Amino acid sequence: MTIENKVALITGAASGIGRRIAEVFAAHGAHVAVADIQRDAAQAAAEAIRARGARAAAIAMDVTSEAEVEAGVAQTVRELGGVDILVSNAGIQIVNPIEQFAYADWKKLMAIHVDGAFLTTRACLRHMYAAGRGGAILYMGSVHSKEASPLKAPYVAAKHALIGLAKVVAKEGAAHGVRANVICPGFVRTPLVEKQIPEQAREFGISEAEVIKNIMLKNTVDGEFTTLDDVAQCALFFAGFASNALTGQSIVVSHGWHMQ
Repeated sequence: MTIENKVALITGAASGIGRRIAEVFAAHGAHVAVADIQRDAAQAAAEAIRARGARAAAIAMDVTSEAEVEAGVAQTVRELGGVDILVSNAGIQIVNPIEQFAYADWKKLMAIHVDGAFLTTRACLRHMYAAGRGGAILYMGSVHSKEASPLKAPYVAAKHALIGLAKVVAKEGAAHGVRANVICPGFVRTPLVEKQIPEQAREFGISEAEVIKNIMLKNTVDGEFTTLDDVAQCALFFAGFASNALTGQSIVVSHGWHMQ
């Protein structure tokens, strides 16, 4: 079980979970394509990885743009020699009760999470199938792939959708040695989550400390946030698993928030 000399394309990799996965993959010998809508941040993250002696490419990519996804995957193949692993991680969060949710916000969130996963998957599969050396597709789900929470209708719907997509990719990719799995973290204290704390405090009329204790971490076994490394180590395990024995699956990394 190894990812040494594998090429990994990671979306949303300029910060947060995506960046930590990129760093961990590089430390284990992978060549990493840091894809992000923020061009300068992607370049900085790639340069930091190269400074540690690993190969990395910076890919400017809006995952909702078919043209940018196709160009970014082609750039990855051209600069790093192929694509063996996709980590579809790019995402946003918008919170509001359903009756107040703007349709434009619904479409924006679904486009990034679901359309982006489809477009990057399709582009990578074409290269993986042609290369004939198998591969791994990893989707960044959430405990919200399994559970619902108030104020998060499109996010919950999108994260549920990723499990369905992974199952289809697992069925179709098996003959080509391509596996697909979903990582479902609990709350990780990234900028995405930090933004939600005051938003939910306002919506529910409670303090930010109460949001953390009584909403975000209420159902964990220890009152702890999931860490970037928790998620990155899970991604490393999925990416390095060598057979179709582990495909079409989802694993929850949440300090016991959701137990299957």
